[in-house]
Order: sequence, then C-alpha cells, then structure tokens
Amino acid sequence: MVQSGMKVGLGAGRTAARGIAALAERVKDEGLDIECVAASDDAEDLARSLGLRITDFALLEELDILIDGADAVDRHMQVMKGSRGAMTRERIICWASKRTVFMVTENKVAESQIGAGTPLPIAVMAFGLVSTRNALRHVGINGVIRQDIDGRLFITDNGNLVLDASLRGDENLAQLATELNDIPGVIDHGLFIDEADIILVEKEDGSIDRLERAGL
Repeated sequence: MVQSGMKVGLGAGRTAARGIAALAERVKDEGLDIECVAASDDAEDLARSLGLRITDFALLEELDILIDGADAVDRHMQVMKGSRGAMTRERIICWASKRTVFMVTENKVAESQIGAGTPLPIAVMAFGLVSTRNALRHVGINGVIRQDIDGRLFITDNGNLVLDASLRGDENLAQLATELNDIPGVIDHGLFIDEADIILVEKEDGSIDRLERAGL
C-alpha cells in the first residue's frame, strides 16, 4: 500500500509502532523514498530512531495514506482510539489522508459495536473542567480523569486532560460523536465513526482479515 514518493501518516500506540517498524524495514530493504508525519511525540521518536524521514506537517496540505492502530473496531468500520491520548492529532492526520488503514488484533474486534468494554477517551481543556464535565453528564457521559502510573494527571502532547468514560455498548455512536463535538470544552474524543477505509485484523493463526468501507 505504501509506495515511493508517498507522504505517510503514522499513528500512535503499540500496534501502530509495529507498523512503523515494518515500514522502516521496507524503506531499508526496498529503498522506498517516503516522507512521514507522526501523530505523537513517541511515534515520531520511534520513526526517527528507525531511520524514517519525518516532515513538518504544518507544511503539507494532504497525505497519501495513514497507517494506525486502534483500541477497538467493529464490522461497521467504526473505530475507537485514544488510549495513548493522541486522538486529536490522529484525527487531523486521518482527515488529511487520501486513504486510512487501521491495524488491530482479533481480540479488538467488537461483537456488535465499539464501546462495550472499551473506555471512550475524551480530550478536554483544564479551563472550565467542571462545567465541561457537567455538559458531558447531560449527554450521558461520566468520565474519570486519566492519571499515569505514578498517579499524576495524564497530559496529552497538546497539553489537554483526558476523561475516560464507560459506554453501555448500544448507543447511537454517530449521534454521541456529534453531541461531544458540540461541547466547547471538549477538544476531541476517541470515536472515529466514518474515517476508516481499510481495517486489517490479525488473527491468532497469523492470517489477516481485511475489512473495507463499501465503495472503496
């Protein structure tokens, strides 16, 4: 999917890191000439350490392809992201990409739809936090402020807080995404409802299932 001359978006997280490593191997073995934009500081550091060329995204209008992981996906091509807190940058890269590819292991494919058993991350500003949380409660969301393993507040690369919210699993996710987008204190959230073009599912036996958006 990645060819010489492409501008490639790199996602954040463990699965995305595997994709970055595999891409770096192709660049080394095949001599691919590509430019990369990373969704998180950690992903950028990894890509640089593996020899991938990183470009300032502020200078690019669009990307050819995004390669990313996900916390959960479903057969409706809905994706949950944000366990690493990078969903804002990931969404920007996603929308700038001509094609988006998400990679997951089989255990991350939801039986019905994303949301059941996987916390929904919501990036919020610290300014007006109490008011924002009150607005979230009005749309049925009660989020817990994320902390790191040392008990300190988790801060995203953009300087925001993250609330992790539990969902029932039967919500109208498109409607919920719209409601979240309408709350001023919400910077972004982990619901990627219609951004995925291709989902690659790695099964236990090592084979790959490929899900594609209709009409791709």
